[in-house]
Amino acid sequence: MAARGRRGRGAAGGAMDVTVAEFIRRTVLKVPRSHIPALLQAWGFLPAARLQALDVRPLKEAIAEAVVQLCQENSASIKEAAVLDIVYNHTFQNKRVWTVYQMTKATGGETDIFDFTAFKRKFKRRIQSSLINVTINFKEFEDNAIWIRIAWGTSYTKPNQYKATYVVYHSQTPYAFISKSINRSNLPLLCQALIVASNYGDIREMELRSHCLDSLKDIVFKRYSQTFQTHHPKPLQERNVAPENVDPRLIQEDKSEKERIQRVNQEVFGDGPQPKLEFAQYKLETMFKSSPKMVNVSERESFRCLVKFSSPHLLEALKSLAPAGMADAPLSPLLTCIPHKARNYFKIKERKGVLAAGLVSP
Repeated sequence: MAARGRRGRGAAGGAMDVTVAEFIRRTVLKVPRSHIPALLQAWGFLPAARLQALDVRPLKEAIAEAVVQLCQENSASIKEAAVLDIVYNHTFQNKRVWTVYQMTKATGGETDIFDFTAFKRKFKRRIQSSLINVTINFKEFEDNAIWIRIAWGTSYTKPNQYKATYVVYHSQTPYAFISKSINRSNLPLLCQALIVASNYGDIREMELRSHCLDSLKDIVFKRYSQTFQTHHPKPLQERNVAPENVDPRLIQEDKSEKERIQRVNQEVFGDGPQPKLEFAQYKLETMFKSSPKMVNVSERESFRCLVKFSSPHLLEALKSLAPAGMADAPLSPLLTCIPHKARNYFKIKERKGVLAAGLVSP
């Protein structure tokens, strides 16, 4: 605990602020012990020789203090601490909820050659022209993903490093993925900075969210299993021993139905694994039309209903329903269209009965 709160002089003669030391300490404490060496190496700030000598066998508190001491010796600043935080969130990106945003060019706009330096300059300038107390950091990863970390302050307070916003932007694409922790009041400014820096004309929030950032990318970049198969699934193999006293026609009918379900399921979901989404939400907003027998209901009364499906892997769960005999095949398009429409939030208006007919299994 001796390193906490110290302002020791490093080898370069600089000093590390106590708030930076505490932020680094807390970040290291969040990392599972087995991941600490790899994460610090990916950070790239501390000397490799010192990292190799770092003992990760003691309690994590002692490991964190040892890392803070190394950072003090190398005069770490908030910039280095912020990059460490980016590396942590990149490694454990599924701990956050990500929302997809899509940008569009103005009419007749052409795709520009991406310049990372210019992007950073424009992004910072747009935000800092409206808010002085803010820290902005960038890190580019091997898949052309630019991670942006913004710690927001106010006109009277310093940036809160523990409630930062994270943005993942893939250059040469119109998509950005923003963490849900952002203060809604700062969202318009962030969106303006994105379209200015990337030379787009407009931006909109897509109704698509998930913890699994890679699956969101698979959906919007069309990298998941497509449903344009040109072959047919293999016929189901008959069992060696048929049940006694069962009409063979029933056995054949059951086999044909299972093959049909397998074929339809493959046409809808494809061959490969599905993108990982944890929920889908359907909101019905329509008008309830009364009949002469419904004397207690007004002629046009608003009717609202919210249905939410949740699962650790929703699309795989939906894919398994028909083969398990829990739903008819094919499933409702309201369920199977999720990856194709790139959304898992739906609003249904003025279509009486569609929600109930589409979502309730017999």
